[in-house]
Amino acid sequence: MPLLEFFQGIYTFFLVAPHIACARLFLIALGCAFTYLGYRKILEPILMVPMGIGMLAVNGGLMVYEAGHLGTLFLNPLVSNTEELMQILQIDFLQPIYTFTFSNGLIACLVFMGIGAMTEIDYLLAKPFMSFFIAACAELGTILTLPIGIALGLVPNEAAAIAIVGGADGPMVLFGSLMMAKELFVPITVVAYVYLSICYGGYPFLARMVPKRLRGIEMDWRSIPKVSKGAKFAFAIVACALLCLLFPVAAPLFASFFLGLAVKEAGIERYIEFLTGPLLYGATFFLGFTLGALLGVDIILNPKVLLLLLLGMLALVLSGIGGLIGGLVFHRISKEPFNPLIGIAGVSCIPTTAKVAQKCAAQANKRAMILPFAMGPQVAGVVTTAIILGLYMTGIPLLH
Repeated sequence: MPLLEFFQGIYTFFLVAPHIACARLFLIALGCAFTYLGYRKILEPILMVPMGIGMLAVNGGLMVYEAGHLGTLFLNPLVSNTEELMQILQIDFLQPIYTFTFSNGLIACLVFMGIGAMTEIDYLLAKPFMSFFIAACAELGTILTLPIGIALGLVPNEAAAIAIVGGADGPMVLFGSLMMAKELFVPITVVAYVYLSICYGGYPFLARMVPKRLRGIEMDWRSIPKVSKGAKFAFAIVACALLCLLFPVAAPLFASFFLGLAVKEAGIERYIEFLTGPLLYGATFFLGFTLGALLGVDIILNPKVLLLLLLGMLALVLSGIGGLIGGLVFHRISKEPFNPLIGIAGVSCIPTTAKVAQKCAAQANKRAMILPFAMGPQVAGVVTTAIILGLYMTGIPLLH
């Protein structure tokens, strides 16, 4: 046996076509880059570090097994035969996590519970018209990317799955792609999470379309009305029931988010600590690591990946522009001082886009504090994106 066969990760480079070997090297390098950028806090470290390590490990750890077949000991997302699945559950160490939490969307729901338990909805209830108006404007990418994707050759369910990236809500993209385009859910979800990580660096450039004198508008904290815990708890219950009645296909997401919110407003401290601590961070950790392990060379060589990259970027850019336009419109019609940068927070990447709005406002005027006001459109954006996801999941099958 040649000495090289003892080091099968290297040996397998000589068993595959040159373009596949090059793609493996690219993904290993990309995994290292994601890990480093997460370490430097340039990208979101909570997600990028485990995702990057998963990518470089799965593309480096290819080996020969089972009568000459190439594979890894991570997972096989395509296994469907029951007997084969039971066998692989005992071998591939990430297979149970994928099979029991990814393929049914559970991990997205767990993340949503944690997000709900840490979400403040005071300003949403205090200013519902403003919040939902801006959130609706910030769905521009979610809406326009669907027909653009279809025009570029995607089938409607695939176009709808990548369009949800415009809502900038990672768990929702994961859930929607699993339900509408399961064969593409890995590249769509990776595209979403990578792009959401760079929102913090890219959206400030979009914010410059707003004149500096408007970016620095100060808003009066005293104008924020107080909302009782009872009112917020009632909102969680009524909104959950209504949205589940209207869009049962998205009911798991609605139930998870509003359950977390209800726990928070009910003041159940032990549950709040669990949902916002071990559950949220544990789910996010395995979400990132498993996504990285799913991003093997067979995924990157899918000819649709480049199109998904372009459409995902287009969706987020259009949504950011739509949110800012909504902010400028509301600035014109508002009787109180209103900073149009709040429009960026309508793109519901909690809490990233609200922080972007605050950062850009502070650069124009150090006394401009708009973060509390930005949380209203931010939470409304979660609801509007979930509604659009429900519409897509319900309506697109009716088109066939």
